[in-house]
Amino acid sequence: MQPSVSLPNASYYLGPEREPPLSRAGFITLSVIMAIFTGPAIVLNATVIIVSLMHKQLRQPLNYALVNMAVADLGTAMTGGVLSVINNAQGYFSLGRTGCVMEGFAVSLFGITSLCTVALIAVERMFVVCKPLGPVSFDLKHAAGGVALSWLWSLIWNLPPLFGWGRYELEGVGTSCAPDWHNRDPKNVSYILSYFALCFAVPFLIILASYAKLLWTLHQVSRMACIEGGAAAKAEMTVARMVVLMVLTFLISWMPYASLALLVVYNPDVEIHPLVGTVPVYLAKSSTVYNPIIYIYLNKQFRRYAVPFLLCGRQTWVEEEVSETQTTIEPATNKVSPS
Repeated sequence: MQPSVSLPNASYYLGPEREPPLSRAGFITLSVIMAIFTGPAIVLNATVIIVSLMHKQLRQPLNYALVNMAVADLGTAMTGGVLSVINNAQGYFSLGRTGCVMEGFAVSLFGITSLCTVALIAVERMFVVCKPLGPVSFDLKHAAGGVALSWLWSLIWNLPPLFGWGRYELEGVGTSCAPDWHNRDPKNVSYILSYFALCFAVPFLIILASYAKLLWTLHQVSRMACIEGGAAAKAEMTVARMVVLMVLTFLISWMPYASLALLVVYNPDVEIHPLVGTVPVYLAKSSTVYNPIIYIYLNKQFRRYAVPFLLCGRQTWVEEEVSETQTTIEPATNKVSPS
């Protein structure tokens, strides 16, 4: 989000032509913070993609969404993350108006694709565990369709600013670009409200609904099994921890950004310091680090191959030969295998 006062004209993209919103030390600090998030995000997400290509065992339908999220997060880190480090180090946005539009589009495309993929993972696990439509097998066709839908949905809602409905503009301290939350033109406001509802609110509601159903199903199975501290209870607690981490990460990463944007849309005269407007931006971009840790490195199957890859072949421990990506409920025994 850009500050409440209007940003200067195109010269602002080329260099510090006026009093900067932060001191030189402030910009350097932001650059270092962004580098701390961007470096690990590139390494972790690239690792997920590489080991998935190297090992056939990981190319399963239920893992496609995880790899797709790694691709989207890597794209966010390589565009928004790297450019934020560079521009903050310089103290201004150095790529011009065209560069701002390109960066805003790329970061938004990758970011919304990642959010949609989180929702896709929630729906996949809910269908695999709860079987609301009966014993439907989740195969390659479903996985590919879900991945394609996440990119298509993001593309549909990030293309309009390139054609006049909405626009991309400098945000925060003026070193990165995003959809223009401040423009009061009716067309822009209608775009922002649609964007917020369909690209932020809808994925979050899908996540909540899917995992609420998942937890309820696991809880019922645990009660029927009458096992205290047994396999079913352990599986329920494993999934419960994953759900809590998932929802908390979503809230911490994206809700401050979405909430501040919505506040600016409804009250454009609100006074927001540029630094206050920048913090939610960085929180949202930090999700590129949290996602591979929570969704992939808590998965034993991926970890079994990713850790030796990161450690140049050294195996620090022997993993159990159990995949956490295939969650099933066996009606005959009422046992649950954690997702």
